[in-house]
Amino acid sequence: MPEKPVYLDYNATTPIDPRVADAMLPYLYENFGNPSSSHAYGAEAKLGVEGARREIAGMLGCKAEEVIFTSGGSEANNLAIKGVALAYRKRGNHIITSAIEHPAVLEVCAFLETQGFKVTYLPVDEYGMVDPTGVESAITPTTILITIMHANNEVGTIQPIEAISDIAHSHNIILHTDAAQSVGKIPVRVEELGVDLLSIAGHKLYAPKGIGALFIRTGIELHKQIHGATHEHNLRAGTENVLEIVGLGKACSLVSENLETYSIYMRELRDQLEQGIRAAFPWIKVNGHPEKRLPNTSSISFRGLEANTILSELVNVAASAGAACHAEHVDVSHVLRAMQVPVEFAMGTIRFSVGRSTTKDEIFRAVDEISAVIQRLKPSEDRVFSAVSQGQVKLTQFTHGLGCACKLRPQLLEQVLKDMPVPKDSRILVGTETADDAAVYLINPDQAIVQTVDFFTPIVDDPYQFGAISAANSLSDIYAMGAHPLFALNIVGFPSNRLPVSVLKEILKGASDKAAEAGIAIIGGHTVDDTEPKFGLAVTGEVHPDKIWTNAKTQEGDALVLTKLIGTGILTTALKQGLLDEKDASEAISQMAELNKVAAEAALEFDVHACTDITGFGLLGHLLGMMKASGHSAVIQLASVPFLNHAYDLAASGTIPGGTRSNMEYTAPEIEYSSNISSVYKALLNDSQTSGGLLFSISEDQAVLLVNKLISLGKQACVIGNVIKQQDKKIIVG
Repeated sequence: MPEKPVYLDYNATTPIDPRVADAMLPYLYENFGNPSSSHAYGAEAKLGVEGARREIAGMLGCKAEEVIFTSGGSEANNLAIKGVALAYRKRGNHIITSAIEHPAVLEVCAFLETQGFKVTYLPVDEYGMVDPTGVESAITPTTILITIMHANNEVGTIQPIEAISDIAHSHNIILHTDAAQSVGKIPVRVEELGVDLLSIAGHKLYAPKGIGALFIRTGIELHKQIHGATHEHNLRAGTENVLEIVGLGKACSLVSENLETYSIYMRELRDQLEQGIRAAFPWIKVNGHPEKRLPNTSSISFRGLEANTILSELVNVAASAGAACHAEHVDVSHVLRAMQVPVEFAMGTIRFSVGRSTTKDEIFRAVDEISAVIQRLKPSEDRVFSAVSQGQVKLTQFTHGLGCACKLRPQLLEQVLKDMPVPKDSRILVGTETADDAAVYLINPDQAIVQTVDFFTPIVDDPYQFGAISAANSLSDIYAMGAHPLFALNIVGFPSNRLPVSVLKEILKGASDKAAEAGIAIIGGHTVDDTEPKFGLAVTGEVHPDKIWTNAKTQEGDALVLTKLIGTGILTTALKQGLLDEKDASEAISQMAELNKVAAEAALEFDVHACTDITGFGLLGHLLGMMKASGHSAVIQLASVPFLNHAYDLAASGTIPGGTRSNMEYTAPEIEYSSNISSVYKALLNDSQTSGGLLFSISEDQAVLLVNKLISLGKQACVIGNVIKQQDKKIIVG
């Protein structure tokens, strides 16, 4: 078995401690009763719950009756913040928090702002520290709650909660702290901190996911959030999650017994990691307070690099990014923005967080891996290529956005193009006036040239397959115009410092073989050095001027015929995330590599009114372009649209590419969905396709013949809807 990556993402989640699992086992099998039941089975469960409550109270230094169990840290924060806001609303409506809180606090505060509450978001200094004097300055006569995290999850800075507590209580204001990241790493004692409310998340301290707790100081009133029976002192309805409550209790007892040992060990490993990286790259920036920082957390900025590029290369180290870089913008985390970390540092920020089970050997391995990656990525003349054998290459690990999902957002592209002048040349038969993906130029009365260009980032791991799929995708634009291709040119972006040239050779071979299948040659091209691999073709084709298919000539009553299944964007995203099995991956790859040649040549025998191919803007995006160009509307029957195997299940689980989400946002104003169509199906219909099928607009009687013809040729084909008179909405999905 290959060695697993070094796990340095303990701030995201921790494994369940074996001793915690052992404590839980009896409640998985024997002690299964309902704690509210009066019989012996209920009593056993009740003893487990109350024992855990005492263990948590012992760790926090509070009374057991002051501990309430929740489903996790997020619910604990919701109960604390909303609970105080609603319970003390008559006293005031002002809340103070910081700009670097976890979304489980910030989103709650944002919600309360919609309910009439006012929220002050305090700034932090360059170390991510809240200034207590700023807290006091923000207090008003209507302030009822201050909520400041104990330690930051990204940079590890520990906040001056004790000082803030003195200020809050001098003004008779309730203080809450989110201690999800600090418990188990540094002392967390409610009396020393002086807090009134404190949130815990089990999965951050080697207990299971789905369990948490909230300390509520005696005398603090909370408005109940989950209504039902009177569980948890009538503050949180629902039968207790006995199994996980016991696990949380055991995890907290381990902290009580071993905190100093844990803390010293993690600090040694963190320092070893930072020293090793700094020895290789003295120019790095370590974020967070130099002293008042969690012992396990290291936020390191690599100037001039991109975090998602670094992570894609760190195949043997698991960590988290502090920024995500896209084609049109860089998403720097709200924490780094609040700390005003310069963008050239922030965009290359990685969070490493060690744990109790991390070993020194793993840190040595991690430092070697990180150093090798940064060395070959760093923006300097002395960067070196680290040899990678072709068998080790997984292309999707070398890109930020898969395939057409990395395209510019439709809204942005439309905004740019609307200000471009329309060419005035009578020989342009198809130009920018439609949403066609190819241009057509008249050569003579019997001949017109079709020109298209398309390229994208890897959607599959195998270089040869990527080249073949890219070529099929580029050629599709020619077929969608009713033309036949003549020749093509390569367009290449290649990270020569990240990948061996043998990978590029395989990409070009895949494209060349696919071009040969189309009956053409690739006769040159252009190559640039890029941070990630990109590939595509500029294709030239030929068509008779009277036989051009565009997307602008649909006719009312036409049927819409689709020739490939939908869902490649979702499946390729799942492939990159390791969620796709070999069979489903093979099906998706086979479809994307399939030329639209047979479908197009078969359709030439019929009177096609309009055509488009379904690629980056998705089925509804390309259909919308067709309807806008032709001045009609369309009705689509969801039940008739064919989807790739497991595309629905993956979309339902949240495996949706960014390009698909952009498509949904773009098409939404022009589409009327039936009330029974879920958000999952909306995503599928807008899914950003790579080398998708052709969509024909053709009379209904001809559509039947075309579908039968394609099926007889062994191709996918079906009628998915009709063209109708223009309505208020361009597309109606039923």
